[in-house]
Amino acid sequence: MQKIILYVSIALVTLVNTVSAQEKTFEQSAKQIGVQIKTIAEEEKKALKAEVEAIDKALESGKMTKEEAANAKAKIAEERAKNIETKIAEQEAALRALINGKLDFEEANDTTKKNSFSIPGGYRKNKENENKSENRTTSQFVFATGYNNLVTDGAVANSEFSYTRSGFYEWGVTWNTRLSKNSNLLHLKYGVGFMYNILNATDNRVFADVNNQTVLVPFFTDLRPRKTYFKNVYFVVPVHLEFDFSKTKTVDEKKVFKSHKGARFGIGGFVGVNTNSKQFISYKQDGYKISEKQKGDFNVNDFTYGLSTYIGYKQTSLYLKYDLNPVFENNAIDQNNISLGIRFDWN
Repeated sequence: MQKIILYVSIALVTLVNTVSAQEKTFEQSAKQIGVQIKTIAEEEKKALKAEVEAIDKALESGKMTKEEAANAKAKIAEERAKNIETKIAEQEAALRALINGKLDFEEANDTTKKNSFSIPGGYRKNKENENKSENRTTSQFVFATGYNNLVTDGAVANSEFSYTRSGFYEWGVTWNTRLSKNSNLLHLKYGVGFMYNILNATDNRVFADVNNQTVLVPFFTDLRPRKTYFKNVYFVVPVHLEFDFSKTKTVDEKKVFKSHKGARFGIGGFVGVNTNSKQFISYKQDGYKISEKQKGDFNVNDFTYGLSTYIGYKQTSLYLKYDLNPVFENNAIDQNNISLGIRFDWN
């Protein structure tokens, strides 16, 4: 346990030093993409609601039968779901490119402008709003990224995976509910999102299924290490108890509550389901660059659950999560995922 704390501390210091120089530009880029993802979902939801109301009116006036109304609702729901999936996929691609260092701040602006929505009155701050309490429940776009690795037999030392090339990123939407009417300290934070855990093996090895166990084996030729990795994707539901130390001011003898304006600390966990597992292999052969993508179950557990915590100031936090169940279900030695990084919660 002491070794885990030592290595986590070293990684934490390294992370802070690395991120601080790039945080402002990265934060602006990721925030813009996050706003678009949140807006896409809200706009499509509003459009679907309006269409459903129109169908209900047609049903009430006798212009449609119950069966026709049900079929029409199913059709428009499917169309709106496809719209959300298509539009968010574009923004998700921009996020992945941003993380991989292939998209600078100006390119991120161009990507978001291309698919931008106008939000009437959205995100405008004025004196009147500053002197009003926000709603008991607010929503945020959450994005996190950092280092990732496996804890083997209770230790992360001497890992078979690169400490610097193995990483994770996570994005989603959360809702933050103030639990007390007269205090801003305790909040329940819950939501949905996607978690991407990436492992980059050392010593020129890849994963293979051997006797129903997923193990690392040597590759037949030299790999391109930065292009070779194993990725698990999960749909997750996180829940945290958040302590928000934002100051509460009084205006006209009324308390004004604002969240994410001061120091914050959250502790909780997550549950999720594995949506896909892929291995990307890249190497050179006879002067050609060859890339392979392997998709399968790799004996990865269908479900995941774990603990997570974060501590920070305003919208930026240091973030730690640990899977309580092993990554692979049949391996003789349990290996549990652990991630350490930086997290943004944008109201």
